[in-house]
Amino acid sequence: MAEKVLMKGNEALAEAAICAGCRHFFGYPITPQTELAAYMAKVMPKIGGTYLQAESEIAAINMVLGASAAGVRAMTSSSSPGISLKSEGISYMAGSDLPGLIINVQRGGPGLGGIQPSQSDYWQATKATGHGDFQILVFAPSTIQEMIDLVFTAFDLGDKYRMPAMILLDGMLGQMMEPVVLPEKGKISLTEKPWAADGHGFKRQHNIINSLYLDPALLERTNIQRFERYAAIKETEQRCEEYCTEDADLVVVAFGASSRICRNAIVAARAQGIKAGILRPITLWPFPTDAILQLAQTAKAFLAVEMSMGQMVEDVKLAVNGAKPVRFYGRTGGIIPSPSEVLEQIKTIAGGM
Repeated sequence: MAEKVLMKGNEALAEAAICAGCRHFFGYPITPQTELAAYMAKVMPKIGGTYLQAESEIAAINMVLGASAAGVRAMTSSSSPGISLKSEGISYMAGSDLPGLIINVQRGGPGLGGIQPSQSDYWQATKATGHGDFQILVFAPSTIQEMIDLVFTAFDLGDKYRMPAMILLDGMLGQMMEPVVLPEKGKISLTEKPWAADGHGFKRQHNIINSLYLDPALLERTNIQRFERYAAIKETEQRCEEYCTEDADLVVVAFGASSRICRNAIVAARAQGIKAGILRPITLWPFPTDAILQLAQTAKAFLAVEMSMGQMVEDVKLAVNGAKPVRFYGRTGGIIPSPSEVLEQIKTIAGGM
């Protein structure tokens, strides 16, 4: 049995990326993700990798674009305001059909907001990571072990579908420590990238990486083809975890740190005879619409719990499609909801069903 080690979330993300074959990190410090960059600064030079603290977030994401275009695994990390600055480069990556891993350890907003945990970047991650018609893969871990596992998944699916991937967590998960099992280094098989601009050696045509299409008809065809790929991803890559949903009258939907709190509230509700369960989205894009729609056939109501003023709840409503009522409970400004708060919401809704 593999030995467990105690690791902070941010540092576990960095170590997982290294284990997944990433040797190129470009970033810029911002609380509460700075430990991730600091870990990369310490380790990358020792293993022949690249750590570069860019002059800005804008520069960092475009360095990821350039490294990815050359066919290597590259990543960046930041927190909410920094991700906003990276949005242009993320759009360029999507428009160039380039993979790359982006970590967002969310903090309260808008603006500079605060450095406490938040989940208020959901819309940014899933609806508007940058300008233009595009999507990125978005994963929401709830434990540090799952963070590690999803780093591999994000890199692999990003390579498979040639698109950026984001791991969306919050300051609570980034700063907390848990025992984890780290994967063995050197046990991965990286995807071949025949499209990469990594030198042709006079053996093939030049590969050109570009997001500029001056012919409107060509740009339209390219966008349509890209969205056909997105449709296939929606069919095959929706991921979620369910707990006590088999007979649930009330289904709580929560992701990341909020889901840990809600799970405790579900246990307490069950102890009081309330048939409550939880569905935890693991992929925020593609959103697990199919699983929620299936639960809407038997559940009487849904409750979305978030550390925001209410963002994911809109996707829950779309998935339920009016079949059952959808309620919302959230805390914002960096305040984490307590299990007792969520339990009170469950009891109130259950009393009205």
